[in-house]
Parts: sequence; C-alpha cells; structure tokens
Amino acid sequence: MASSLQVSALLLPSSSCCCSRKIDAAIHVPKLPKAPFSVPKIPTSRKLIDELNNIRVDGFTNTIPVLQNINFTTTPSVDDVKVQNSTAFANTQLYSLLEAVADRVEMHANIGKQRENWNTLLLNSINMMTLTAATLAGVAAIGGVGMPLLALKLSSTLLYSAATGMLLVMNKIQPSQLAEEQSKATRLFKQLRSQIETMLALGATTEEDVKDMMERVLAIDRAYPLPLLGAMLDKFPEKFEPASWWPSNQILRKKTKSHERKKRENNGWSEELEVEMREIVEVVKRKDSRDYERLGNLVLKINKILSLSGPLLTGIAAVGSACVGNGSWAAIVAMAAGALATTANAFQHGGQVGMVFEMYRNNGGFFRLLQETIEATLEKEDLEKRENGELFEMKVALQLGRSLSQLRELARKSSSHRLDGTAIDEFASKLF
Repeated sequence: MASSLQVSALLLPSSSCCCSRKIDAAIHVPKLPKAPFSVPKIPTSRKLIDELNNIRVDGFTNTIPVLQNINFTTTPSVDDVKVQNSTAFANTQLYSLLEAVADRVEMHANIGKQRENWNTLLLNSINMMTLTAATLAGVAAIGGVGMPLLALKLSSTLLYSAATGMLLVMNKIQPSQLAEEQSKATRLFKQLRSQIETMLALGATTEEDVKDMMERVLAIDRAYPLPLLGAMLDKFPEKFEPASWWPSNQILRKKTKSHERKKRENNGWSEELEVEMREIVEVVKRKDSRDYERLGNLVLKINKILSLSGPLLTGIAAVGSACVGNGSWAAIVAMAAGALATTANAFQHGGQVGMVFEMYRNNGGFFRLLQETIEATLEKEDLEKRENGELFEMKVALQLGRSLSQLRELARKSSSHRLDGTAIDEFASKLF
C-alpha cells in the first residue's frame, strides 16, 4: 500500500513542485582480478641474431650464415661510387655518339639519292646534246649553200664541245659510284647505330667502349667521305684494292663479353672447330677474295676505257662538225663519232659501271674483314679471351649465308681437296 502511494505521488504534477527530493543512481561494476601477464622485451638486433644462430633442433645447432653478414648500416664504398659515375659518363658519351651516328645516316641517305639523280640527269642531258649535235651536223651537210650553214655548224660544234666538258666532269666524279658509296655508308652507320643501342641496353659500358665506337665512326668517315673536293676517293686507282671501313686495331683489341649461361670449360671451342675455321679462311682466300679481285680489275679496266672513249669521241665529233661543208668526210666523222659517243656513255653510266666497281670493292672488303676476324680470334691462345666458339661459328655461318651443317660440310670439302692437291670448286659465300 505504501509503495503504490509513492508511485502515484511521483506521477502527479503537483508533487514535482512540492517535494524536492534528490535521487542518486549509481552503477557499480565489480573490479576484475589482476592477471599476472607481462609482455616480453624485444631483444636487440645483435641479440636476435645470436639467438637465431644458436637455435638447437634435435640436438644439432642450426646457424644462419646470411644473418651473420647483415650490415644494417651499409653504405656504398668509394670505389663503387667511382664505377657508377664512370658508367654514367660513358653512357652519356654513347648517347651523344648515337645522335651523331643517326645524323650521319640521314646525311648519307639524302646525298646518295642526290648523286643518283646526278647520274640520271647528266646522262640524259649529255646524250640529248650529242644526238642533237649529230643531227645538226647531218642537216648542215645536206643543206647546201642556201641553208644557214654557218649557224648549223656553229650550233653542232658548241653542243659537242659542251658535251665533251660535261663528260669529263661526269667521268671524273662517277656519280653512280658515289651513290653506291653513300648507300654502303648508310648501311654501315645503321649497323653501328644498332650496336650502340644494344650496348646501352645491356649496360656496364666503359670508356674503352666509347673510344672503340668513336674510332669506328671516324673509320667509316674516312672510307666513304661526303665532300667531293679534296676528299673524294680515287675513282681510277692503279689496281683493285678492297674497301676498308674498320680501324686497324679494332680486331686485335676486340673485347669479348662473357655469357654465363653459355660459358663452358673451353668457352665453346674445340680442336675440330679451330680446324673448321682455318679451312673456311682458306676457301675465302682462294675462291671468293680472288674472284672479286679478278672481277674488280676487269671492271676497272673497262671503266677506264669508257671514260676516255666518251670525251674523245665527242671531241672528234666537234672538230668534224666544224669542218662540215669542206668535204663529205667531215659530216661522216661528226655523225659517226657522235653516235659512238652516245653508245659509250649509255653503256658506262646507264650500265653504272662505276657502281659495279664499287660493289666489288665493298665485297672484297667484307671478305678481308671476315678473314682478319677469324685469324685474330684463332691467334688468341687463352680460350676465355675469345668469343664463345659456338656463337662465333653461328655468326660466320650467317655472314656467309649458310647453315651450321653447310659450313661444316664446306670445311670438310676444303680439307679433302687440299689433301688431294686439287682446288675446291665451291665458293664460301652464298649471299653474293
């Protein structure tokens, strides 16, 4: 009864005004008992290493040698910094050299096209002038006194004289041969550019690599010069000489980069492989190089004869055209000499005899480079300083356009023919 009255009194609104009671409410949570728990201390790095090195499993001590050599405060040494700086500087130099090589590729390609146009335009112009002069000489011979004989004779003589002068210049510079030189230089510089890019991609370049590439660039510049005056190659040498576009010391100091995956005890070399390479050199010397030397001398003689014949015939025709009207023989000489000069010019420059001579010269240089490379490699007694034998054999086979089995078969044929005292009837190269 008392509890009900207290509840009703709290619900009445008047009770809140009349009575001032304070109600204190508190929630008491029981305290949990303290557990004897402690976090273990983390040992220092050296203590941790010692403990890991002294772990015992099944009565045996397992040591961790890797952790023994850990240096938590490693800093690069002075030698490492010097090597990194040297490599970075060499890479910078190679990038600069790469830009120069790319520029040379464009220059030689553009000038090669220009000189090819020279050959076509000069040949067409000279032949048209020669034929026109021969026609005028014939018209002057049959025209009689009533025709303007002096004008026809003078025009024919001037055209023949101009053709003679242009032929002398054209035969001196040999535009078709110049175009072939620039084409070869473009190919060599493209090859050199790809080698520099490969070297930069592999990394670990040195100052020796930069010096070697610089000498190769300058050697190609000397072998295939751009200017005509003062630096042009002799187009009519005394005898055929193969081209040389590599430094004289390039092959002797050629470095060999080792490939660990292919490295073997003898670096891929064997006695059979050395004998095979020597037989390949003999075939190249006796067949390919000798054949290109013979063809080069033959083309050189033909080019010399044609270079003298063209201007000589046009000069004779100019004298004959000047004498037209004084006898029938003058007109015959003028017209016949003009026709023969046109034929000689068409055969020499239309057939691009100079280009053929330069092609033979470049091919002879290729075989000489191949011989020197093989001989210089075989002269190295230390096999580790040589290029890997299997890789070297593959490169030689690709340069000659043969497979490895065909290359070995050629070496066997050469050896059997030399033992029999007969000459092998097969060339080493199948490319050209």
